[in-house]
Amino acid sequence: MSFKNKTVLITGASRGIGKAIGLKLAAEGANIVIASKSIEENPKLGGTIFSAATEMEAAGGNALAVQCDIRFEDQIDNVVQQAADKFGGIDILINNASAINLLPTEQTEPKRFDLMYDINVRGTFMMSRACIPYLKKGTNAHILNLSPPINMDLKWFQKHLAYTISKYNMSMIALGLSAELKQYNIAANALWPKTTIATAAVNNLLGGEMLMKMSRTVDIIADAAYSILNKPSTQCTGNTFIDEDVLAAEGITDLSKYSVVPGATLYNDLFV
Repeated sequence: MSFKNKTVLITGASRGIGKAIGLKLAAEGANIVIASKSIEENPKLGGTIFSAATEMEAAGGNALAVQCDIRFEDQIDNVVQQAADKFGGIDILINNASAINLLPTEQTEPKRFDLMYDINVRGTFMMSRACIPYLKKGTNAHILNLSPPINMDLKWFQKHLAYTISKYNMSMIALGLSAELKQYNIAANALWPKTTIATAAVNNLLGGEMLMKMSRTVDIIADAAYSILNKPSTQCTGNTFIDEDVLAAEGITDLSKYSVVPGATLYNDLFV
């Protein structure tokens, strides 16, 4: 499959995993729509929709930067409409934007619960809903959610119930859409890393520099996403993929190049 001139809308694409996927597809000539909130640089996070757009174009693609908070339908409708107006449609949707908070139930304030549900669940659902009319007309149309396999081991519910159920909802959206949209040849899948990925969330919220050194780079997710999106939408749908398994199926088993620190012991991500 060729990504040249295909239009890919990515939420949370100003940095991290979303940007890495965008750069990978931009290098193949894709049009990348960067739907993120950041329009001013935050030193702790790095990157804005505008700096990401510059990088996408330098990589070989076309870019459209639109400020978008997926908690609000008017902003969702705006970015989808701008994407369609500029590039003529939408072929791929990457639901990457997420909020994370790993507190136990008693310590989870309503505003933190609402933030995770409004972004991870409602935002993913509503962005998918808004893109479906264009995906129906797309070429080899795909929806890819950055969310985990649904692992019902109670240890994943025990320590951070609110976050767990919000991410599992993202995966259920992918599975549900795979069945609902199969008649339109639109694929829907989820993708999750086997080990932690070196992102701002890991650095600032989870484990800091120590965990960053036990992580892989965002490139492994970008390469796995590329492989999934390259498959026929009529055949590859309804899966909750793990990045290592996707690459192994492509014959790629030496993953050493993805380690932040060569040879370091890696830390397994949540839910795997």
